[in-house]
Amino acid sequence: MTDTTQRIDTGGRSPEFHHAVGLLRGLREDLLRDALAYRPLPPMALDGPVTRRLPGRTRRYAVWAPHAVILGTALVVFAGAYTITDFFPAALLPAAAVALTVVRPVAAFWASLLTVFAYGVLVGGGELWPPAVLLSHLIVMTVVAARTRPRTAAWMWVMTALYGMTAGTVLGHGDAYGGGGGTAEVLFGAALALLVVTVWQVRRTAREEVTAQRSVTAQERSMRTLLEERTTIARELHDVVAHHMSVVAIQAEAAPYRVENPPPELEQAFVTIRENAVAALTELRRVLGVVRAEDYEAPDAPQPTLADLDALLANVREAGLDVDKTVTGAVRELPQGVELSAYRIVQEALSNVLRHAPGATARVEVSHVLGGLGLRVVNGPPRGLVKPSPGAGHGITGMRERVAMLDGELTAGATDEGGYEVAAFIPVPREEAAA
Repeated sequence: MTDTTQRIDTGGRSPEFHHAVGLLRGLREDLLRDALAYRPLPPMALDGPVTRRLPGRTRRYAVWAPHAVILGTALVVFAGAYTITDFFPAALLPAAAVALTVVRPVAAFWASLLTVFAYGVLVGGGELWPPAVLLSHLIVMTVVAARTRPRTAAWMWVMTALYGMTAGTVLGHGDAYGGGGGTAEVLFGAALALLVVTVWQVRRTAREEVTAQRSVTAQERSMRTLLEERTTIARELHDVVAHHMSVVAIQAEAAPYRVENPPPELEQAFVTIRENAVAALTELRRVLGVVRAEDYEAPDAPQPTLADLDALLANVREAGLDVDKTVTGAVRELPQGVELSAYRIVQEALSNVLRHAPGATARVEVSHVLGGLGLRVVNGPPRGLVKPSPGAGHGITGMRERVAMLDGELTAGATDEGGYEVAAFIPVPREEAAA
């Protein structure tokens, strides 16, 4: 059954046949298909490892260095060939093949191979590989290999070997593996050059893949951090809103009993208020269930507010952080969501100080102004022998999300003294603050 299936799958052909067909298909794709395609050599990147160290004006010209090197090499090949042959067209052919690699790399290889054949037929001289042609062909193969993929380099080496072994007999230049300038020397030199280029290509490709993977990983980590923080905010928002809606429902249910002989319209109004509050709670829990983890448990304790900052500061002082608090303005009761977000921002900022600036001193400033609430957490440079702990960037992202949810602004950055500062402003309309 297995043998029959295999014969059906391979169309009655042997695996060796299909392997040979695959090799020929690779030859056609690499050296025959679109052999005359226009593929100009791109300039070097301005932020490359070499160009970024150059001055601005020099950098603009340095990006064309590969083109200048190839064209300069073509001039050297032309001068060498002209010195040997003293015939302008014969000297121009190998130089043109080298220059052609700048715009049509695959066509340059075939032009170089035809140049070798033309030299063997027209120039002769008993040499299958005259020095000028040998040099130009090696240069062409090296440049084309650098501009294509490793498989193309292998096919160029094979085609050069086939030409050398065939032309050595057909053109009557003696043994194809003969003395100086023979095919064996050409193939050995080409193998070394192509091996170096292939290794360089593989390393460059691997480095690009690693860089791309790091970029994708960093982006995914950032998105995951953002989603986690939004989920946390959604949970806390649920706790805040659910508390108030529960109070509304309870008060609406108890209100008729506080009034003696309430009219039916008032009782119905309170019933409607309670039903709407319960419906809102049910809908809120249903929406939150989409983002809540299965193992999440709602906190038993009430959510913290700015009144709990002293306990937070006492906790971080026990952890070794020297921190002071300053409160300015007329302290007033703020919406619970604002107080919770302000507390979390200060908490995360102090955690970052403990993690990234061990031994530093910190200062927390809370400013109650007419238009809202201002927060500022600033620390000095790290001190002592303890090394800072690396972070994943969750803290700043979470603080920005909280402030953005309340239409506020947040800035974070290093200070001139070597420390770090986090400043936020959360707008609070006067009517909300009074409520």
